[in-house]
Amino acid sequence: MADKNTAAHRFIDALPHARALGMHVETMRDGEVSLSMPYADHLVGDPRTGVVHGGAVSALMDTCCGAAVMTHPKNTGSTATIDLRIEYLRAATPGQTIIAKASCYHVTRSVAFVRATAMDADEDNPVAMATGTFTVEGKA
Repeated sequence: MADKNTAAHRFIDALPHARALGMHVETMRDGEVSLSMPYADHLVGDPRTGVVHGGAVSALMDTCCGAAVMTHPKNTGSTATIDLRIEYLRAATPGQTIIAKASCYHVTRSVAFVRATAMDADEDNPVAMATGTFTVEGKA
């Protein structure tokens, strides 16, 4: 699994949007990934409140979900998003790092199913939740 994790790390590090958003891999193992995105002024969507833009949260969750698929044992290559549904539950607290955790919970011959949660320091009150489907290379 180390090679898959290395490939997923390289994939994330090579994404211009991941670098621009300051994404960092926290954990990565067998279809389970956690990515962080530190608070930054250039990510703010509403200068009046200082809240991070939903698009930045969306990009974090999509990248985290894709990495979860890439590290799943039944996926032998890259992946692409087919569908991603995000439910924004509340605004992230200004000044706090947002962490997304994704789990690839089911894989067929061609599609992977993923769930993700984004949270800040208030881990009992998620910022957003997502479900998605992603392409798979390999056999289930």
